Amino acid sequence: MSDSIILIPTYNEAGNIERMVEKVFSLAKDFHLLIIDDNSPDGTAAIVKRLISTKYEGCLHIEERKGKLGLGTAYIHGFKWALTQQYEYIFEMDADFSHNPDDLVRLYDACAKDGADLSIGSRYVARGGVKDWPTNRILLSKYASVYVRIITWMPINDTTAGFVCYTREVLQSIDLDKVRFIGYAFQIEMKFAAWQLGFQLKEVPIIFKDREVGVSKMSTKIFKEAFLGVLYMRWNAFFNSYKKK
Repeated sequence: MSDSIILIPTYNEAGNIERMVEKVFSLAKDFHLLIIDDNSPDGTAAIVKRLISTKYEGCLHIEERKGKLGLGTAYIHGFKWALTQQYEYIFEMDADFSHNPDDLVRLYDACAKDGADLSIGSRYVARGGVKDWPTNRILLSKYASVYVRIITWMPINDTTAGFVCYTREVLQSIDLDKVRFIGYAFQIEMKFAAWQLGFQLKEVPIIFKDREVGVSKMSTKIFKEAFLGVLYMRWNAFFNSYKKK
Protein backbone atom coordinates (compact mmCIF):
# COMPACT_ATOMS: atom_id res chain seq x y z
CA MET A 1 0.00 0.00 0.00
CA SER A 2 1.46 3.35 -1.05
CA ASP A 3 1.27 6.32 1.32
CA SER A 4 0.67 8.65 -1.66
CA ILE A 5 -2.02 9.12 -4.27
CA ILE A 6 -2.11 11.46 -7.26
CA LEU A 7 -5.46 12.92 -8.28
CA ILE A 8 -5.87 13.67 -11.98
CA PRO A 9 -9.18 15.17 -13.16
CA THR A 10 -9.85 14.41 -16.83
CA TYR A 11 -12.08 15.62 -19.62
CA ASN A 12 -11.12 14.46 -23.13
CA GLU A 13 -7.58 13.36 -22.26
CA ALA A 14 -7.51 10.15 -24.32
CA GLY A 15 -4.38 11.39 -26.10
CA ASN A 16 -2.46 11.75 -22.81
CA ILE A 17 -3.85 9.50 -20.12
CA GLU A 18 -2.18 6.17 -20.96
CA ARG A 19 1.25 7.75 -21.32
CA MET A 20 0.72 9.59 -18.04
CA VAL A 21 -0.32 6.44 -16.18
CA GLU A 22 2.66 4.50 -17.52
CA LYS A 23 5.05 7.31 -16.63
CA VAL A 24 3.81 7.65 -13.04
CA PHE A 25 4.10 3.91 -12.43
CA SER A 26 7.64 3.91 -13.83
CA LEU A 27 8.89 6.24 -11.08
CA ALA A 28 11.15 4.91 -8.33
CA LYS A 29 8.72 6.13 -5.65
CA ASP A 30 5.55 4.06 -5.34
CA PHE A 31 2.54 6.27 -6.12
CA HIS A 32 -1.10 5.34 -6.59
CA LEU A 33 -3.35 7.16 -9.07
CA LEU A 34 -6.99 8.25 -8.96
CA ILE A 35 -8.50 9.50 -12.22
CA ILE A 36 -11.66 11.61 -11.79
CA ASP A 37 -13.31 11.62 -15.20
CA ASP A 38 -16.18 13.93 -16.09
CA ASN A 39 -17.86 11.68 -18.66
CA SER A 40 -15.28 12.36 -21.38
CA PRO A 41 -16.83 11.65 -24.80
CA ASP A 42 -13.43 10.69 -26.23
CA GLY A 43 -13.19 7.45 -24.22
CA THR A 44 -10.69 8.55 -21.55
CA ALA A 45 -12.45 6.46 -18.89
CA ALA A 46 -12.44 3.35 -21.07
CA ILE A 47 -8.66 3.60 -21.43
CA VAL A 48 -8.22 3.89 -17.68
CA LYS A 49 -10.51 0.93 -16.99
CA ARG A 50 -8.57 -1.18 -19.49
CA LEU A 51 -5.32 -0.34 -17.72
CA ILE A 52 -6.87 -1.24 -14.36
CA SER A 53 -8.07 -4.62 -15.57
CA THR A 54 -4.90 -5.56 -17.47
CA LYS A 55 -2.01 -4.07 -15.48
CA TYR A 56 -2.71 -1.83 -12.52
CA GLU A 57 -5.51 -3.21 -10.36
CA GLY A 58 -5.16 -1.99 -6.79
CA CYS A 59 -2.97 1.01 -7.60
CA LEU A 60 -4.92 2.72 -10.39
CA HIS A 61 -8.46 3.85 -9.61
CA ILE A 62 -11.18 5.75 -11.41
CA GLU A 63 -14.18 7.74 -10.27
CA GLU A 64 -16.62 8.63 -13.06
CA ARG A 65 -18.93 11.61 -12.81
CA LYS A 66 -22.02 12.38 -14.87
CA GLY A 67 -20.78 15.48 -16.65
CA LYS A 68 -18.31 18.34 -16.79
CA LEU A 69 -18.76 19.71 -13.28
CA GLY A 70 -15.60 21.76 -12.83
CA LEU A 71 -12.02 21.33 -11.67
CA GLY A 72 -12.68 22.25 -8.06
CA THR A 73 -15.53 19.82 -7.54
CA ALA A 74 -13.45 17.06 -9.15
CA TYR A 75 -10.63 17.64 -6.69
CA ILE A 76 -12.99 17.85 -3.71
CA HIS A 77 -14.50 14.53 -4.80
CA GLY A 78 -10.99 13.08 -5.04
CA PHE A 79 -9.87 14.50 -1.68
CA LYS A 80 -12.80 12.92 0.12
CA TRP A 81 -12.19 9.58 -1.63
CA ALA A 82 -8.46 9.63 -0.80
CA LEU A 83 -9.08 10.48 2.86
CA THR A 84 -11.41 7.49 3.26
CA GLN A 85 -8.66 5.31 1.77
CA GLN A 86 -6.16 6.52 4.41
CA TYR A 87 -3.51 8.03 2.12
CA GLU A 88 -1.03 10.33 3.90
CA TYR A 89 0.04 12.45 0.91
CA ILE A 90 -2.47 13.58 -1.70
CA PHE A 91 -1.35 15.24 -4.93
CA GLU A 92 -3.00 17.36 -7.60
CA MET A 93 -1.68 17.06 -11.14
CA ASP A 94 -2.74 17.70 -14.74
CA ALA A 95 -3.03 14.88 -17.27
CA ASP A 96 -1.41 16.74 -20.16
CA PHE A 97 2.29 16.62 -19.14
CA SER A 98 2.40 20.34 -18.43
CA HIS A 99 3.46 19.04 -15.00
CA ASN A 100 6.50 16.79 -15.21
CA PRO A 101 5.81 13.54 -13.30
CA ASP A 102 9.50 13.36 -12.36
CA ASP A 103 8.87 16.33 -10.04
CA LEU A 104 6.41 14.33 -7.93
CA VAL A 105 9.24 12.93 -5.83
CA ARG A 106 10.53 16.41 -4.98
CA LEU A 107 7.04 17.53 -3.94
CA TYR A 108 6.75 14.41 -1.81
CA ASP A 109 10.13 15.01 -0.17
CA ALA A 110 9.22 18.61 0.66
CA CYS A 111 6.41 17.26 2.85
CA ALA A 112 7.61 13.83 3.97
CA LYS A 113 11.25 14.79 4.64
CA ASP A 114 11.40 18.58 4.97
CA GLY A 115 8.28 19.07 7.09
CA ALA A 116 6.02 21.13 4.81
CA ASP A 117 2.29 20.63 5.15
CA LEU A 118 1.60 21.68 1.56
CA SER A 119 4.23 21.70 -1.18
CA ILE A 120 3.66 23.70 -4.36
CA GLY A 121 5.27 23.12 -7.75
CA SER A 122 6.16 26.74 -8.45
CA ARG A 123 6.93 28.40 -11.78
CA TYR A 124 7.84 31.73 -10.21
CA VAL A 125 10.69 31.01 -7.81
CA ALA A 126 14.42 30.60 -8.52
CA ARG A 127 15.06 27.70 -10.96
CA GLY A 128 11.35 27.59 -11.84
CA GLY A 129 9.92 28.66 -15.17
CA VAL A 130 7.53 28.21 -18.07
CA LYS A 131 8.25 26.64 -21.46
CA ASP A 132 6.32 27.10 -24.73
CA TRP A 133 3.87 29.71 -23.45
CA PRO A 134 3.38 33.01 -25.33
CA THR A 135 4.71 36.06 -23.50
CA ASN A 136 1.26 37.54 -22.90
CA ARG A 137 0.09 34.41 -21.12
CA ILE A 138 3.21 34.29 -18.93
CA LEU A 139 2.71 37.92 -17.94
CA LEU A 140 -0.98 37.35 -17.23
CA SER A 141 -0.14 34.41 -14.98
CA LYS A 142 2.62 36.26 -13.13
CA TYR A 143 0.53 39.37 -12.59
CA ALA A 144 -2.37 37.23 -11.41
CA SER A 145 -0.15 35.82 -8.66
CA VAL A 146 1.03 39.31 -7.72
CA TYR A 147 -2.59 40.45 -7.52
CA VAL A 148 -3.48 37.49 -5.29
CA ARG A 149 -0.55 38.21 -2.94
CA ILE A 150 -1.55 41.86 -2.64
CA ILE A 151 -5.18 41.05 -1.82
CA THR A 152 -4.65 38.02 0.43
CA TRP A 153 -1.20 38.78 1.94
CA MET A 154 -0.35 35.13 1.26
CA PRO A 155 3.46 34.65 0.93
CA ILE A 156 3.31 32.45 -2.17
CA ASN A 157 4.81 33.35 -5.57
CA ASP A 158 2.76 30.92 -7.67
CA THR A 159 -0.69 31.16 -6.14
CA THR A 160 -2.51 29.62 -9.12
CA ALA A 161 -0.27 26.53 -9.32
CA GLY A 162 -2.12 23.26 -9.80
CA PHE A 163 0.78 20.87 -9.09
CA VAL A 164 0.76 20.35 -5.33
CA CYS A 165 1.06 17.85 -2.50
CA TYR A 166 -1.15 18.03 0.58
CA THR A 167 -0.55 16.16 3.78
CA ARG A 168 -3.53 14.30 5.11
CA GLU A 169 -3.71 16.66 8.09
CA VAL A 170 -4.28 19.69 5.86
CA LEU A 171 -7.24 18.17 4.02
CA GLN A 172 -8.71 16.80 7.23
CA SER A 173 -8.53 20.27 8.81
CA ILE A 174 -10.15 22.21 5.96
CA ASP A 175 -13.93 22.16 5.75
CA LEU A 176 -14.03 21.06 2.11
CA ASP A 177 -17.73 21.81 1.88
CA LYS A 178 -16.94 25.51 2.40
CA VAL A 179 -14.63 25.69 -0.61
CA ARG A 180 -16.56 27.87 -3.03
CA PHE A 181 -14.77 27.99 -6.35
CA ILE A 182 -14.78 25.42 -9.13
CA GLY A 183 -12.35 26.87 -11.71
CA TYR A 184 -8.72 27.93 -11.31
CA ALA A 185 -9.68 30.15 -8.36
CA PHE A 186 -10.04 26.83 -6.56
CA GLN A 187 -6.25 26.50 -6.53
CA ILE A 188 -5.91 29.90 -4.88
CA GLU A 189 -8.65 29.18 -2.37
CA MET A 190 -7.15 25.89 -1.20
CA LYS A 191 -3.73 27.47 -0.60
CA PHE A 192 -5.38 30.39 1.18
CA ALA A 193 -7.40 28.04 3.41
CA ALA A 194 -4.28 26.06 4.37
CA TRP A 195 -2.28 29.23 5.04
CA GLN A 196 -5.12 30.80 7.05
CA LEU A 197 -5.21 27.70 9.25
CA GLY A 198 -1.50 28.04 10.02
CA PHE A 199 -0.05 25.26 7.90
CA GLN A 200 3.45 25.51 6.43
CA LEU A 201 3.50 26.02 2.65
CA LYS A 202 6.68 25.42 0.66
CA GLU A 203 7.33 26.23 -3.00
CA VAL A 204 9.38 23.75 -5.03
CA PRO A 205 10.75 25.02 -8.37
CA ILE A 206 9.39 23.34 -11.50
CA ILE A 207 9.46 23.97 -15.23
CA PHE A 208 5.91 24.14 -16.52
CA LYS A 209 5.46 23.07 -20.14
CA ASP A 210 2.46 23.85 -22.32
CA ARG A 211 0.40 20.82 -23.33
CA GLU A 212 1.33 19.07 -26.59
CA VAL A 213 -1.86 17.01 -27.01
CA GLY A 214 -5.47 18.07 -26.42
CA VAL A 215 -7.12 21.44 -25.81
CA SER A 216 -6.64 23.82 -22.89
CA LYS A 217 -9.66 24.30 -20.60
CA MET A 218 -8.73 27.94 -19.86
CA SER A 219 -11.43 30.54 -20.58
CA THR A 220 -12.41 34.16 -19.89
CA LYS A 221 -15.01 32.91 -17.40
CA ILE A 222 -12.28 31.13 -15.42
CA PHE A 223 -10.16 34.32 -15.23
CA LYS A 224 -13.19 36.36 -14.15
CA GLU A 225 -13.98 33.87 -11.40
CA ALA A 226 -10.41 34.08 -10.16
CA PHE A 227 -10.24 37.90 -10.24
CA LEU A 228 -13.51 38.47 -8.39
CA GLY A 229 -13.15 35.36 -6.27
CA VAL A 230 -9.97 36.58 -4.59
CA LEU A 231 -11.76 39.71 -3.39
CA TYR A 232 -14.65 37.64 -2.08
CA MET A 233 -12.29 35.18 -0.40
CA ARG A 234 -10.33 37.90 1.41
CA TRP A 235 -13.50 39.65 2.60
CA ASN A 236 -15.13 36.41 3.70
CA ALA A 237 -12.03 35.43 5.67
CA PHE A 238 -12.67 38.28 8.11
CA PHE A 239 -15.90 36.58 9.18
CA ASN A 240 -15.47 32.86 8.54
CA SER A 241 -12.78 30.21 8.79
CA TYR A 242 -12.25 27.17 6.61
CA LYS A 243 -11.55 25.14 9.74
CA LYS A 244 -13.87 22.26 10.49
CA LYS A 245 -16.03 22.83 13.53
